[in-house]
Amino acid sequence: MSEIKNNNYEATKIPPLEGGEAGRVLITGAAGFLGSHLCDRFIKEGYHVIGMDNLITGDLKNIEHLFPLENFEFYNHDVTKYIHIPGKLDYILHFASPASPIDYLKIPIQTLKVGAHGTHNCLGLAKEKNARILVASTSEIYGDPLVHPQTEEYWGNVNPVGPRGVYDEAKRYMESITMAYHTFHNVETRIIRIFNTYGPRMRLNDGRALPAFIGQALRGEDLTVFGDGSQTRSFCYVDDLVEGIYRLLLSDYHLPVNIGNPNEISLKDFAEEVLKLTGSSVKITYKPLPTDDPKQRKPDITKAKEILGWQPKVDRAEGLKITYNYFKSLPKEELVKQPKEFESRR
Repeated sequence: MSEIKNNNYEATKIPPLEGGEAGRVLITGAAGFLGSHLCDRFIKEGYHVIGMDNLITGDLKNIEHLFPLENFEFYNHDVTKYIHIPGKLDYILHFASPASPIDYLKIPIQTLKVGAHGTHNCLGLAKEKNARILVASTSEIYGDPLVHPQTEEYWGNVNPVGPRGVYDEAKRYMESITMAYHTFHNVETRIIRIFNTYGPRMRLNDGRALPAFIGQALRGEDLTVFGDGSQTRSFCYVDDLVEGIYRLLLSDYHLPVNIGNPNEISLKDFAEEVLKLTGSSVKITYKPLPTDDPKQRKPDITKAKEILGWQPKVDRAEGLKITYNYFKSLPKEELVKQPKEFESRR
């Protein structure tokens, strides 16, 4: 087996399943940012990994290093269509979905369908295979929160007909149907609410704050901050997030759990951190705040600490340096100009 690098966590010893193997796991959205890192982690843990992606936003280059491995296979498939996986299946991780404002504002119907039909199909497969399923929800289900920091008990402040509603409501529906399958079909379910995450394999032009800022700095453009920059985000390095996902999957807890880094920072201060890191001499420019842009975002991770024994390890300075070096290594043709339809940053 090839060694998977770029992971700060050691492989976790887990009891073997029937047949003496770690098990078979299906990861949807496998060619995306988070999905590809999850494939790496589960390969490292000794699982047979089945990656699935329709490549609408994913990229095969994120998982091409896994293709030579005997314990990895890939299905180019849209999860909103019927899913067939031959043989046993122990776990499903449903991460298929557009996940940046650029994507879900451009393909709103697909975003809604993967949250609704895609989740329904994955839950049906979990029921058929008697598999445990973990679904990827998001901090966006809290909308523009009136409670700070956000606990799992907070129901959110979401505009269902606003421009971000297609993503927010798709994820809220995902949680509802997942709980219904748990309650009425006794399916083993897990729900993770993911806060802002960053690291290698993000797309420079996907519209999220960190790649947008670094991309602008690398191109010598002024960094664009919306509003006065006082709105806050909490950035979690991808290895920390993957560790939290892994622990939640193997836990006995079926209600939603926040996974994110509670180290909160304003977007103005974050842009200044990026300028300092890159050594760029460009300025910060300001544009009007987009509709429904969240003003605060900070996870309460009490449950993750108490139930999973998890908290983030990688500080932002270290994670930013790794991520910046990754972006600097990309071919120059990937340093494309920010799309005109860019309006919002998570």
